[in-house]
Amino acid sequence: MDELYCAGCGVKIQTEDPQALGYTPKSALQHDPIVCQRCFRLAHYNEVQDVSLTADDFLTMLSKISEHDALVVYLVDLFDSAGSWVPGLQRFVGGNPVLLVGNKSDLFPKSTNPNKLSSWIRRSAREQGLKPVDVRLMSASKNHGLDEVAAAIDHYRNGRDVYVVGATNVGKSTFINHLIQHLGTGDSAITTSRFPGTTLDFIEIPLGDGGNLYDTPGIINDHQAAHFIDPRDLKKIMPVKEIKPKVFQLNERQTLFLGGLGRLDYIGPARRSLIVYASSSLVIHRTKMEQADDLYARQLGHLLTPPSEKVDLPPMERFDFRTDQEECDLVFSGLGWITIKGQGARITAYAPKGIGVSLRSSLIKG
Repeated sequence: MDELYCAGCGVKIQTEDPQALGYTPKSALQHDPIVCQRCFRLAHYNEVQDVSLTADDFLTMLSKISEHDALVVYLVDLFDSAGSWVPGLQRFVGGNPVLLVGNKSDLFPKSTNPNKLSSWIRRSAREQGLKPVDVRLMSASKNHGLDEVAAAIDHYRNGRDVYVVGATNVGKSTFINHLIQHLGTGDSAITTSRFPGTTLDFIEIPLGDGGNLYDTPGIINDHQAAHFIDPRDLKKIMPVKEIKPKVFQLNERQTLFLGGLGRLDYIGPARRSLIVYASSSLVIHRTKMEQADDLYARQLGHLLTPPSEKVDLPPMERFDFRTDQEECDLVFSGLGWITIKGQGARITAYAPKGIGVSLRSSLIKG
């Protein structure tokens, strides 16, 4: 039998071991397109199965890109930029040009200045040691900005192959499915899911002019909040529509909980405005600092969700900050961010050990 590959995730099809990657029953080989059992269950039952590939395996696959003369389209999740960056990406793609595309622009309030958003993502890229040839914004799910991205790809590829890379959950497969339809290269068949790590190998899509478009495995960044909760809770932390900011006036020694996955203690001084940018399904709860530890112990999985039930999360890790600008964002990777108004605010943040927490200049001013 000729070698077959899953049209959903790109892994080699095999019919012998139901527990191994690429398994599909022999009876399913007559279907067109052929998909592995994992992709079939994901598409039809919304069930995710664990995979045996590690982050190192994914990075080893990506390193092959440097061996080819190609355009690299690098997708980042604008909502979770901190969890989107692939460490050392330039090393993996070699001297190939990188087109940086910020996805999920539709999640930001309509008042957000797109030029400032582009400048911010470009600055963030430079901090990662990356010098993109251009920056574009889009929403793959809403099909906004795709024409501009497709035109930029056509301009910068100059007839070469194209590799689409990025961390898990940035929307790569959704983007490529729309791009296939846009370019008229055939039917969309790539597995799309909110679950991390859906694509398991390179997926090759002919472009019609002798070149190919490749979907690549998503790099798993362990500090994303998505890796700490049950897949059923992902929809509670991953917004699917425009974020509506929630404004809180906090007195000294008050606490904000972001479900059971993030906590901000406002030490002071004085009363201050804090603005939460997060999914509308994420429970935001305010309490007094002296009651916060007891509340967390009693209400994790109940009042404080997600997680939707009490689970063995890693111990909470502490981060201390002092704001040095008029507006700063306290970022919880994969959960959202809290804008803190005014200089000199003393805050302490907590998140399960492994979830990234950082302070940045405010992304949305005013």
